[in-house]
Amino acid sequence: MQIVPPIPKRKKNSPSTTPYTTLSNVSQQKKKKWLTVGQKDQPIMIMILITLFLFGGIASRLTYFQIIKGQEFAEKAASNRTRIIPQAPVRGNLFDRKGRVLASTRLSHSAYLLPRIQIQPNWEEVKIELAKILNTNPEELQEKLKGENLDSPTLVKVGSNLTPQQITAIEENREILGEVELSIETIRNYPNNRVASHVLGYTREINAEELEQRRNEGYRLGDVIGKMGIERGLESKLRGQWGGIVLETDGAGKIVRRVGVQEAVAGQDIQLTLDLELQKVAEEALGDRKGAVVALDPRDGGVLAMVSYPGFDPNIFSDNITPEIWQEVQGQGNPFINRSIVGFPPASTFKIVTAAAGMETGKYPPNTVLPTYAFLRRAGMALGEWNRAGFGPMNYIRSMAWSSNTFYGQIGYGVGGENLIEWSRKFGFGSKTGIELVEETPGLIADNEWKQSRFNMDWTAGDTLNMSIGQGFTLATPLQVAGMFAIPANGGYRIVPHLENDSETYLAKRESLGMKPETISTIKQGLRAVVTSGTGGGSAVPGIAVAGKSGTAEAPPGKSHAWFGAYAPYDDNPSIVVVAFVEHSGGGGGAVAAPIVQRVLSAYFADESN
Repeated sequence: MQIVPPIPKRKKNSPSTTPYTTLSNVSQQKKKKWLTVGQKDQPIMIMILITLFLFGGIASRLTYFQIIKGQEFAEKAASNRTRIIPQAPVRGNLFDRKGRVLASTRLSHSAYLLPRIQIQPNWEEVKIELAKILNTNPEELQEKLKGENLDSPTLVKVGSNLTPQQITAIEENREILGEVELSIETIRNYPNNRVASHVLGYTREINAEELEQRRNEGYRLGDVIGKMGIERGLESKLRGQWGGIVLETDGAGKIVRRVGVQEAVAGQDIQLTLDLELQKVAEEALGDRKGAVVALDPRDGGVLAMVSYPGFDPNIFSDNITPEIWQEVQGQGNPFINRSIVGFPPASTFKIVTAAAGMETGKYPPNTVLPTYAFLRRAGMALGEWNRAGFGPMNYIRSMAWSSNTFYGQIGYGVGGENLIEWSRKFGFGSKTGIELVEETPGLIADNEWKQSRFNMDWTAGDTLNMSIGQGFTLATPLQVAGMFAIPANGGYRIVPHLENDSETYLAKRESLGMKPETISTIKQGLRAVVTSGTGGGSAVPGIAVAGKSGTAEAPPGKSHAWFGAYAPYDDNPSIVVVAFVEHSGGGGGAVAAPIVQRVLSAYFADESN
């Protein structure tokens, strides 16, 4: 009999240790094995997915930086190792009508700094030392650099027109001023000094306010810009375009080599209508009396001479202006006001307009004869005759010759304020002439609307009486008065005064006033009589027939102003109009202003090339 060993008892809740496996146990083990397949590979797969995601992001970012933004970053990297020394364009030259130089350029040295110098530890020391050498103050140096970003590679001009002593001082202080760059440039030069200063104007570095307004036009810090006169009026033609030299630097900022050059484009040379020699004669004729002289061609409006006193030397603005120099200039009495284009009462020169209004309205035809009086009483106002007696009966020609106030008072009162105002504006008064000078003022032709807005009062007959003799509210510039004289001289055309020498263009701009030939002829005869037998004998030129008109304007509380305007040769294709105005002269136009006109006319006709 086989003996079977006993099966040991298993403790409760203890794991089975039996070597035997039942069918149910086999089934459970297979199920458990199926559920745990791949569990040990799962972390690896997750890591692979995360890695692929990260590398995809990095790759897309690299693509963005290298392809899309690559050029921008390359430029930034290049700017970190390059400096740009700007090259200012050579400003266009100005010539007179015969090719003589009025404004040009000359070589000079300028000092530049990089904006980043402001964050260097020794900036305060550099600023103080450089300011001493440049005869300026440290705050001004700081202000000039503020216009550019600190990271800008463009050098900023901090000093111009340096003297040899200043250049030597910078070189001797290189331990402190090592960052100062010196460059050769051009600056504006006016070889005739004060001559035609108001016409030419001057140039100066652009200020912060102007830069803000004109940055989108390509202006930058250190730019020279026209500030007055033709320099300002024709700025866009004269300025040219900037260029620059690109220099490569090492990590210490030292120049390694020149990378490239963009050539500056010079400004346009411009020929003006001015006659330099006639300009000098006109300035000498006016002398040191406050006033103006204008000479122009009545056929196309070209300005031959334009004088205003006091004046200035535009060369002072090409250098640093010391307080002493500025005080000396300003002490002359408003030297920057161009009195040729500022309004004053035109006085009896305006009687040309009154005569035209009388004849053209048909109320007072060319054969009109009127009595004259010691006083003309109209609308509660008494208009006095300048001789305090009257001249008896007069026609247009004789009344023009002797400048009768009461004759033209009757004409003005008869045609009425509206007609007189209309003809004033036809002759060009009350609006700018269109000359290329930004400083020009329109003068004033008042009307009822203007008087209401200014004084809350209506226009009166008394205002018309005053206007008829060029007084009251009426203001005209010497240039406008010259334009008035051009109308009878050229046969009835209103011209556009101009300084740029372009006769054909401005001949086409002439505007006919549609005046009757009889009107023009009567006015011309009257102007000729002024010189031959009236108040303007002082303007007569031997061998040349001159026609003109005097004027003496009341200017309380000061002394009276003196006017005289003339054209020549009379009735034979007149080629010149000259108007002289002397402010607060205290004398009559025939005595004070006519001799000035005579000197200019004599010089003009003495020059056979005219």
